[in-house]
Amino acid sequence: MENIFDNLSDKEYLLTNGIGGYCSSTFSGANTRRYHGLLVASFNPPTERKVLVSKIEEKIICAGKDYELSANQYPGAIHPQGFQHIADYGVKHNQAYVLFEHEQFKLQKLLSVADAENTTLIEYSNLSDTAIELQLNPLLVYKDYHSLFTEAERFDFYTEQADDSHLKIFAEYGATPLFIKVTAGNWQLERKWYKNFQHSIEKERGFHFEEDAVSIGIATVHLKPGDTIAISFSTEENHSKEKAVHDKGLFTTGKDIPAFVKHLEESSRQFVVQRKSTGGSTIIAGYHWLTDWGRDTMIALRGISIATMRKQEAKSILQTFFQYLDSGMLPNRFPDNNEELEYNTVDATLWLFVTLYEYQLTFNDTEFIKSVLPSLKNIIEEHVKGTRYHIKVTDEGLLYAGEDGVQLTWMDAKVNGYVVTPRIGCAVEINLLWYNALHVYQQFENITGNQTNTGIDNLIALFEMSFPKYFINEAGNLNDVVVPGVATDKSIRPNQIYSASLPFSPLNKEQKKRVLNTVEKYLLTDYGLRTLNKEHPDFKTLYKGDSWERDNAYHQGTVWPFLWGEWALAYLQYHGNDSLDCLYIWNASKKLQHHFYIEGCLNAIAEIFDGLEPNKGKGCVQQAWSISMLLRVFLDKKFDYSLISDN
Repeated sequence: MENIFDNLSDKEYLLTNGIGGYCSSTFSGANTRRYHGLLVASFNPPTERKVLVSKIEEKIICAGKDYELSANQYPGAIHPQGFQHIADYGVKHNQAYVLFEHEQFKLQKLLSVADAENTTLIEYSNLSDTAIELQLNPLLVYKDYHSLFTEAERFDFYTEQADDSHLKIFAEYGATPLFIKVTAGNWQLERKWYKNFQHSIEKERGFHFEEDAVSIGIATVHLKPGDTIAISFSTEENHSKEKAVHDKGLFTTGKDIPAFVKHLEESSRQFVVQRKSTGGSTIIAGYHWLTDWGRDTMIALRGISIATMRKQEAKSILQTFFQYLDSGMLPNRFPDNNEELEYNTVDATLWLFVTLYEYQLTFNDTEFIKSVLPSLKNIIEEHVKGTRYHIKVTDEGLLYAGEDGVQLTWMDAKVNGYVVTPRIGCAVEINLLWYNALHVYQQFENITGNQTNTGIDNLIALFEMSFPKYFINEAGNLNDVVVPGVATDKSIRPNQIYSASLPFSPLNKEQKKRVLNTVEKYLLTDYGLRTLNKEHPDFKTLYKGDSWERDNAYHQGTVWPFLWGEWALAYLQYHGNDSLDCLYIWNASKKLQHHFYIEGCLNAIAEIFDGLEPNKGKGCVQQAWSISMLLRVFLDKKFDYSLISDN
């Protein structure tokens, strides 16, 4: 029985509302994360997220017997064990469903959220041949979504009952009220605390993992055969009854491409949200705990908005970030709780050029490019003369970045003040992005007719002379970080793949082949690229343990799916996009497809996998650039589907 519980507890659903809020839990009914909740509301979209409704306990009374439908992990016990009645479950079109079946009853549960509103709706349909009585017992909390909740915090959950079916609940004086409504039935109010829920994944991650929740009463509903009733949780008294469908994937709808790509596009809609502070769109980097990050947004835009032909969405997001250019840099992230913007990223700004290049190739929006050209010129000038964190062009024409105690590249793990992979100097992917930025700016000057004396030609020529000298080593692959004339890090890492996947490269075809061979020999897995060669003494086989252990493994071997997309782009650039090459790449994605549909959070792709033997998703359950880079590959205009089927 525990195996069934564990299997269903490993399967999660995530339903998002377009403003940063969501509904998420496991199909067993037990919350395994502090971030789980039936209503996680965003009070300053897409930030200031609070969990208001933890879960709901359900019981069927039929033929004189009680049947519990829910499940919880308590110290040393699973109670109740309603998971044994689950006959089917799944996710479709931003809705989750569970089918409970017994010889005495058959009940379908359908969960959805409203669009652009903090509202969750749960519908119950009696598919039995006989009438049943359904008891619904919501368990409430009131907490920041990073936190845990205990009875000791002394919230009073003052409750007003407007009529038999409508409740208005204040967790404390002055709190935003929670509105609970049932479309039929009656409430019996009685406050009761449920103690010591065990969140197993929090325990695995080395965090506190016990939590309490409060019941304010039970709603009893009578359902005749064929009846459907609903219970809603909302921060709006007169909330929407419309389910959030976003646009479900309008670009791929009706096109002759595999279902997986269509489902990827539908899944990608979960990341695009509205930011209240700017009035524009932005991209959540990952669920459950990330907000919008500069680097992640620039990379994720390529698949989520540009490859899917969403011009206005892509433009809105780009315009949002242009507003916050400072000293030639984009912010690393927009923090929660009105904290200051952080600019500790060297690559977000450089990815902006690549993303704009793909935007222009897709939409031919020369007027927009012309409008941002002065900002792009400023970025290059600031990088040439030097900006934050010693970011500057060296005498050799390479881009240097870094200082002690600061993490600037995408390999940015930092724990207790310790930067795991500082990579101070000229990092290979940063220089490849800088090279692309120079070429993109040069092309934009040409298409807009706005040539200025920026010295771009000289910068490119100096770079092309220096790059092979300092980065190509005797083994034929690329060094990861160099400080010209001082130090060289020859670690085999995936960052060199950008020399073969980005639009512009300082390498010739033979040099690209050696890079591809190195990456495929030492780093490629079915789920993505390892962040470090497994023969390296710092290689970590597993991503597990407390924060210290996990952050020390984060970029020291751990596999990242978004890099699978860069490898696939590099492979196709080198080998070609004929039907056999595309079939090879499609087949190489089969493990990721299986993960998307069957493992972890359904219809999602996790942030990372273990380094040695990747098989179970870890980190964020749904990561923007993991989804995006698959879309970027499979929606490329040159990708040939002629030999690919849905089988």
